[in-house]
Amino acid sequence: MSPMSSPRKAQLLTPISPSLPTPMPAVFESIPPLPMTPPDLDEQTNSALNAAAISTAIHVISTERMALAYLERIYQTEPVAQDGFVNAVGRISKAILNGGKLVVSGVGKSGKIGSKIVATMNSFGVRSAFLHPTEALHGDLGVVGPNDIFLLVTFSGRTAELLTLIHHLPSDTPLIALTSHIHPSTCPLLIGRTNGILLPAPIHEPEKTSFGVSAPTTSTIVALALGDALAIAVARRLHSLPGQGPAEVFLGFHPGGAIGQSVAEAGPKRMAELATMVDQIPIARPRTSRGLQALDILLEAVRSPGGWVRVHPLKMVAPRQIQKLRDPDRPVSELADIVVEKGDWISIPGQSSVDEARGWIVTMRQEPRGRTFLKPGTILGIVDDKLEVSGVVEIEDIVGDNWGNCG
Repeated sequence: MSPMSSPRKAQLLTPISPSLPTPMPAVFESIPPLPMTPPDLDEQTNSALNAAAISTAIHVISTERMALAYLERIYQTEPVAQDGFVNAVGRISKAILNGGKLVVSGVGKSGKIGSKIVATMNSFGVRSAFLHPTEALHGDLGVVGPNDIFLLVTFSGRTAELLTLIHHLPSDTPLIALTSHIHPSTCPLLIGRTNGILLPAPIHEPEKTSFGVSAPTTSTIVALALGDALAIAVARRLHSLPGQGPAEVFLGFHPGGAIGQSVAEAGPKRMAELATMVDQIPIARPRTSRGLQALDILLEAVRSPGGWVRVHPLKMVAPRQIQKLRDPDRPVSELADIVVEKGDWISIPGQSSVDEARGWIVTMRQEPRGRTFLKPGTILGIVDDKLEVSGVVEIEDIVGDNWGNCG
């Protein structure tokens, strides 16, 4: 035996622990593959899910409708809101006329609303730009000009990025805050700024209460609606010349897409296309023994096509005049300034184009006699092929609402 070798050790058998399973031969069974997509829901479950989806949609839509109704009531009744809106329209218009622009800023969802406001303003020829507050502090403040005006969109009114931004704006820069606050004294963005303007955009209840989550939903809807209202009001203030109103400006900036195509295909409109048929206009009837009152006209206007109302088969009240009624108890006999008899309607051939009618009105207004019968509130009687006045159009629909101040 070699000295390096050693006696072979006996191989000991390792007992099987009772805690370990006894080795078993492998068994291969056929296991069906799992489906790649979940199984179809049964009809009852699927129907319940569909019903829940529709219920959610209705809840969201009705809640946002309530938020808009709440906003409408505020601007109908609150002087702070009304004054703020009027001031905002005036200051933006002044900035544009002085060569400036509207600069809109916001963060998050409010920033998205701000971008939409900018797009709408620009489509109406109201020069606007969006400025992200963070980018502004890293060089983009260079886009701000000396005659510009700022619109800050923020529901809370205390967005940190916007509070930082305004400290770097010139103190004389006009500032408009579109926010949930209903008084300037409570809005951190406007505290200490004498040239600040508040546009209240509150909601009727917290979004957490409405939907169980504080995601911007109703708050962005009311901000978007108020932004649209501001854009249209400013456009009407700036573009008031005959043939150069907001509609014409908008179409001029929108040659593409379905809108541009529809304009190109439509061609010039005829006066007959704009007219409201006289035989479709209701005649107001008195509700009480006190005779016909302004309230009777208002109630009938709600059901009338285009808002026209007759107080007699040959006497008409136009929509814009009805909108001026303030005292519902006032007798119609005292409304001679807004009730126009058929003999005072100005006849226009129905086949005349709108441009032809507008040109004739503007030309006639240059003569003294033309100003006596072509004035704000004039009703145009549209003459059909039988030489009968079958329709009516307000003169403002042809030349705009502010044309009477243009000489």
